[in-house]
Order: sequence, then structure tokens, then C-alpha cells
Amino acid sequence: MSEQAAPVTSSERQASIDVLRGFALCGILTMNILSLGLPGTARLNPNVAGGFTGVNYVAWLVGYFLFDEKMITIFSMLFGAGLVLMTDRTTQQGKSSTMLYYRRVGILLVIGLIHAYLIWDGDILVSYALCGMLAYPFRKLSPRTLVVIAVLLTLPSVPLTAAVAGLFQSFRDASVRVQAAEQNRQPISAKDKELAEGWNGIRKAFHPTASEVSETIKGNRESSYWRLVVKNAPEAFGVQTTVFGSAFVWTITGRMLIGMALMKLGVFSATRSLRYYRLLALFGYGMGWPIVAFAANRLIQNDFDVVTLFGSCFQINFFGSLLVALGHIAVVMLIYKAGLFAWLTCRLAAVGRMALTNYLMQSLLCTTFFNGYGFGFYGAFDRVQLYGIVVAVWCLQLWYSPLWLRYFRFGPIEWLWRSMTYGTIQPIWNAVQA
Repeated sequence: MSEQAAPVTSSERQASIDVLRGFALCGILTMNILSLGLPGTARLNPNVAGGFTGVNYVAWLVGYFLFDEKMITIFSMLFGAGLVLMTDRTTQQGKSSTMLYYRRVGILLVIGLIHAYLIWDGDILVSYALCGMLAYPFRKLSPRTLVVIAVLLTLPSVPLTAAVAGLFQSFRDASVRVQAAEQNRQPISAKDKELAEGWNGIRKAFHPTASEVSETIKGNRESSYWRLVVKNAPEAFGVQTTVFGSAFVWTITGRMLIGMALMKLGVFSATRSLRYYRLLALFGYGMGWPIVAFAANRLIQNDFDVVTLFGSCFQINFFGSLLVALGHIAVVMLIYKAGLFAWLTCRLAAVGRMALTNYLMQSLLCTTFFNGYGFGFYGAFDRVQLYGIVVAVWCLQLWYSPLWLRYFRFGPIEWLWRSMTYGTIQPIWNAVQA
């Protein structure tokens, strides 16, 4: 009788992947903090809150060029890489990976739903779980085929998000017609009135007035935990339905397939030559940053107009960010292969090994710090100050992650996840305790 499948051991882990995962997880917080600590649209429209002059303008530029879409791209790629690692290892043991894998992502889906509806509505785990289910059948394809399918799979997101922009524009046009009719005391059609009301909701979400922003901040600070849970539930549902269907299912799944290809090519395992990684960095940054710069300039010139955002800038930044992410990956692999900053990379590896625990902890720490049921600092900090909080969370997680793993095999949530996946309580203590 063959042995039951079991989680990867510490000696079987690929440290370079853990380092990259830790790097990406830290980077993701730079974007999430803007939605956690400011009115949600401040991330997409910095004019809403957080400041957009002086050092705050510089902070926005740094975030847009280095982190926005880049870190979620890397993390999505690593999910695909993990899929290849897990299924290959299980197959080598002479076991079927299908049921095990789908049980694993099914449990992740449940964790994501809990996170989305009880902790933070900006959750990404639900989308990862669903896209991971879709990516699994492609696991045996060649790297070239995976990349081709990934590109083709991503393309539908372009017309779909553009269609959303067109819908927004029709709402805005109707609002203009209604205002003109009211000024001229002319009759207003029921359809125009309905569309104008829809535009008012969109405007409040993406271009709120100062008084509306203040009202949002006040409401968040004064709301109890359960009131915020109820209030944020529609936002979480919208991400899991509308946003997922128009963008995430295409873009995240595509990124996962590219990650599977990069894993098969040895990019994530740091087995390619230094020259290869230097060329990859040059290609990624050289091609990606000009595209990102074009999107940034277009946003600024159009005052972060929501129609422009959905009509072109989302798509432009997505493709530019994919290239920049390759540059980031190459630089991390170069640092790892050269043995530079070992004091930092070993800590990043520990953060990466506990990525699920640390992701959820980032949400718990920040929601408690910002929301009214906790310390109530929502809307109290500008962009630069929020990045200071990000650095504090980084320091905390870089400190306790290696300390925890000195005594335990897994992070607490990873232990629970693996125990439920394999259907047996996993040993959590390290064989040799310090």
C-alpha cells in the first residue's frame, strides 16, 4: 500500500521561490494599505484622499511604477508555479494529484470567503482559488504553449473592461442631458433619469466630493464591527462577481499559466545563468516602464477620470506591469544567486513560507488599526505616512516569521490548510527545537 501524500518538507523547499513570494507579499501591502486606510477609491484616484502633491505625489509615482499590479502579477505567477511543484511531486510519488489539488484550492476558497466577508472586502484569495481551479488542466503543457494560451486568455479582459467604460460614459452622458433638461425646464425621459442616478453612484465611488469623503471616513470610524461587515459585503460580492468576470478570471488565470511556464523554464528556481537574469531584467524594465509611464501620464492628464481608467489605463498598466514584474523577478533571482543581502533574503524566505498567515495578518492588523471598532485611524494618514505603516508591518513580519519557523514547520494557517488538505493532523513542531 503506497504512502499517503504529504506536504513538502523544509529540505524539499526551493528557497528562491520562498524569497520571491516573501518579496511579493511585502509589496502587495503597499497597494492594499491604500484601500485599508483610505476611502477605497483613493488607490485608483489619488485626488480623493491621501494627498497628491509634493512627497505624496512622489509616493504615488513610486507605488505606480514599482508596485501597482506588479506584485499581484508576481504572486499570481507563483501560484501557478506552486501548482506545478505540487502536482509534479505528487505524480513522482505515484499518486494522483487531482483530488488533492482541488481539495487544497477548495479549502483556500473557504478561507478566502471568510477573509472577504469577515475581515476585509478587498480579498484576493477567492479569485486565486477559482482561477487555480481553471488553471489546473493546463499543467502538463509546454512552456511555449502555456505562454500562448495565457496571452490569448488575457485578451478578453481588454474589450470587457472597455465595455464597462462605455457603460459608464453612457451614464454620464445621460446625467448631462438630465442637467440640461432641468436647467431648460424640459421633460426628462424615465431612461435618462435612471441612467443619471446610476452615474451619481459611480461618481460618488470614483469622484466623490470632499464632503462625501468626510462622510465616508466618519461612517467608518463610528461603525461597529458588524455594521462594517454588513456594509462591506456588497463590495466583496462585487469583486467576486463583476470584477472577477470582467477582469480577474482572465488576467489572474493568464498570469498563473505564465508562472507555470516560468517554473518549467527554471526561472523561479534560480537555475538560469546570471546573464539570462540580467537580460530578463533589461527586457522587463526596458519594455515595461515606458508602457507604465504612458498609462500614468494618461491618468494624470485626464485627472484620473473613471472612463479613461477603465477604457484604456487599466489595460495599458496591466501589460506594462507584466513586463515590469519579470524585471522584478530577475533582480530578486540575481540577488539570491549572488548571495547578496543574505540577512534580508533569509527573512523574506521565512515570510514567503508563511505567506497565507502573513497575508491574513496584514489584513487583521490594518483593519483593527484603521476601523472604528479598533483604533479608528481610518483616513487619518496621508500616502507617505501610510507607507511608514507598511514599513512597520514589514519589520514585524520579517522579525517574527523566522522566529516562528525556528520552532514550527509551518505558519499556523498553513498548518491548518495542509492538515485539512491531507485529511490528517500534520506535525507542526520542528524535529530539532532551539
